[in-house]
Parts: sequence; C-alpha cells; structure tokens
Amino acid sequence: MAPTSTTTERTGSGPALLAVLMPAMLATVIASDMVNLMLPSIGAEFGASEAELAWVVTGFLLMFSIGIPLYGRVSDRVSLRRLFCFALLTYAAGSLICALASDLLVLVLGRIVMGVGAAAIPVLSIIAVTRLMPADRRGMGIGVVSAAAGIGTAAGPAIGGGIGQFLGWPALFWLMLVVALVLLPAASRVLPGEAPVGAGRFDLPGGILLGLGAGLVLFGMTQAQVAGFAAPSSWGSLVVAVVAIALFGWRTVRVAQPFVPPALFTNRVYRTAVVVAFLAMIVNLGGLVFVPLLVVDVNGLEPGAGALVMIPAGAAVAVVSPLIGRLADRIGTRPLVLTGLAVMGLFALFLSTFTGGTSVIPAGVGILGLSVGFIFVMTPIISAAASVLPADQVGVGLGILQGAQFLGAGTGPALFGVLVTARQQSGSGAINPLYPGHGQEGAAFSDAFLAMAVVVVPTLIVAFRMRPAAAPAATPSRDADKAHRDAGRETAGSP
Repeated sequence: MAPTSTTTERTGSGPALLAVLMPAMLATVIASDMVNLMLPSIGAEFGASEAELAWVVTGFLLMFSIGIPLYGRVSDRVSLRRLFCFALLTYAAGSLICALASDLLVLVLGRIVMGVGAAAIPVLSIIAVTRLMPADRRGMGIGVVSAAAGIGTAAGPAIGGGIGQFLGWPALFWLMLVVALVLLPAASRVLPGEAPVGAGRFDLPGGILLGLGAGLVLFGMTQAQVAGFAAPSSWGSLVVAVVAIALFGWRTVRVAQPFVPPALFTNRVYRTAVVVAFLAMIVNLGGLVFVPLLVVDVNGLEPGAGALVMIPAGAAVAVVSPLIGRLADRIGTRPLVLTGLAVMGLFALFLSTFTGGTSVIPAGVGILGLSVGFIFVMTPIISAAASVLPADQVGVGLGILQGAQFLGAGTGPALFGVLVTARQQSGSGAINPLYPGHGQEGAAFSDAFLAMAVVVVPTLIVAFRMRPAAAPAATPSRDADKAHRDAGRETAGSP
C-alpha cells in the first residue's frame, strides 16, 4: 500500500477529510467579498472615503495573492496539519480583530491578517485531496472542493448583505471566527502531521520576489478599477511588478534549488493548465462581478436583491462539481475542458445579447451557464495537473496554478471595469450586432460580456493543444498511484 493511502487511513477517511476542507474553503471564499455590500455602512460609521474603504477588500486580496504560491511551496517541507492549523488560527485572529475594530485602520489590519490565513486554504485543500485521497476518487474530491469555492463566490455578497443588514457588519466576522475555531480540532484530527520527505532547500528570496510581483499586479489592477490605468498608483505598481517578476526569473535560472523548479514548466499539460486557469478565471470573475452590477445599475434592483440573482448559479455549481470530478476520471480532461470553455463563451455571448431588457431572468440564466461552464474547466484541469506533477513538486505546482487562477480573478474585473467606464462615457451603442438596442443603459455591459466571449477564443485554442505528457519517474513509494498518473496523461491528450 502506498504511503498516501496509509496516511489517509491513519488520519481520517475521505469523507472526514472533505467534511473539513469544504467548509474551510466555503468560509475562505465567502470572506473575500462578504463585506462588499456593507462598505457604505462601514464608511458611514468610520467617516471613511471610498478610496480608504477599498483597502478593506484590497488588504485581504493582496495577502491572498502573495500567500497562495508561498503556502504551496512550504507544503513541500512542512506538514499539512501544521500549515492548515496555522492558517485557521491566523484567520480566526484576523476575524476577531475585525469584529472588535473601533476604526478603519484596525479593520484593515484585521482583514490583512485574515488574508494571511485564508491564502493557505485553497491550495492546501487541493494538495490534501491529491496526497491523501485514493487515486480513483481524487477527481471527485477536487470537484467537492471546487463546489465549495463556487458556492462561496456566488453566495458571498448575498450572505454578507443579509447578515450585515440585520445584525450589523461585525456579525460577519464573529461568524467567521466561530467557523475557524470549530474547524481547528477537526483539521488537526484528519490531516497528517508528518512533513514530506526529500524536500530540498527553500529559496526564500525567490519566493519573496514572486509574492511581491503577484501582489503588485493585483494592487495595480485594483487601482485601475478605481482611478484608471493612467494613475501612478496603477501603472507604477505594474511596472514594479514586472521588475520583481523579471528578477524572480533571473534568480530561478541561476540558483541551484530555485523557489519554482524550471522543470515544472517543461510539462505541456501543466503549462496549459496554468494558462487556461488564468484566462478562464478572467472570464468567470468578470461575470460574477458584472452581473450583479448589471441588475443593480440597469434593472434597478437593490444590492441585496441583486446578489440573490447569483444564488441559482451557486446551487448549480454545488450539484455539478462532484459529478464533473467523476467524469474527469472516466472520460478524460480535454473533452470536459473544451466543452466547459464553449459553454462559457456561449453564455457570455448570451449575456451580451440580452443585457438591455427589463427582466433579470436573462442575467440569472447567463451567470448560471457561465459558472457551470467554468467548473467544467477548472475541476478536471486541476486534477490533470496534479496527476502529472512529481510528488516533490505537487505543492509548488498547485500553488503556482492557483496563484495564476487568482491573478486572473484580479485582472478580469479591472480590465472589464475600464471597458465599461469607457463605453459609458462614449455614449455609443453596443458593438454586438445581436443586441436589441432598446436600452442604452445596458450597452456598456453588453460590450463587457462580449469581450469575455472574445477571451474564451484563445483559451479554447490553448486548451485544444493539450497533448499527452511524459509521466514523472516512478518510485517504489508511488507504485500505487501509477494507474492514476497514466489516466492523467490520457486525459491530457486527445479523446
């Protein structure tokens, strides 16, 4: 029996593992945007400007983007139990600081601490599924974790708006504190305490440069949403980010044991997974951000009611994600990824065509299709990437993959936000010839959704080029996983 199976039996069953990972993922994703609808109330209480309030969200997201690849790399040297428990404790401490915050500075500090803890949960959850669940159930496990992320993304604003409206915004952080403390003993029970064996030295300077580059990219994109790309805080951050990433690349090819092994990107399946994850997330987050804005700005709904439009999408993702994981194990990765991207493109075009009407039903249908298509992409592609990575590169590999996904999440809304603003200022009609044209208010949103459909086209081309990759060298300790790696190679190729 392989060590991965033994560890799973010793620390807890597959269902017990997922019973910890799913609520942890759900709470983490909800925390990222649960305060969005409550920002006006927070601003009124603390007398803060919009630019100052933006740090309540930006502080969390910056730590999130920096932490994901770092936690992935550290997981190749430190036990999952220690890292996961540290993350939950840090997340709980940040939640407590936010709940007790007496001014905006303390609230932002608490959100930063929350982000430091939250960054670990997505990447460690996928790593835990990959290392601890049997090979023939990993796709299902990744699907369950992905379902939690999808539900949290869709339901976060509605949960935050509802609880915040009735109980006040501090109640959101008290809830997160309770969730983290409840999960702590369960995580300690089901996750292994043994550190991975055979890990090399840790390239801390390389990790700092990578984290700095990723964080500044996200910060620059965030500033572009507020002040435009011409603002020094936007283009200046992006320039420094490019320099940091260039220095990271220079260091990677010159040190003996770099933070990210260059051999990681010699695998075509993995390279493709990173690019597809980045581009698909641009489209997905673009839809998740601009559909609620659409129904508020064009259809005239209140923010809380507008967030409810997202609930069917979250429910559909919850139902479909585990099923997609099983399908990926049976029929392969590429057919599912191409199908999912095609669905995303079609529903982005659907949204572009029907944004000018008075009903919110097309918006709800559009985001439902977009979200389901995205899960068809991400669940199998994460599973395929994990399958072809050598055991000593799973942590860093999945950290980079999810980091790329998260950078897409920051890039998409910024780019489409600039487009919407520019089109609204121009006052011109929609570019989409199928747009009915009976409402100028929706024309700018129509163009944004059309741009999302356009982004899907190169993503399809990249995904179509997936081909079988050579398997990692087998070792006696991994013989039990050989069949699953073979399946991973087959799923990456033609059906």
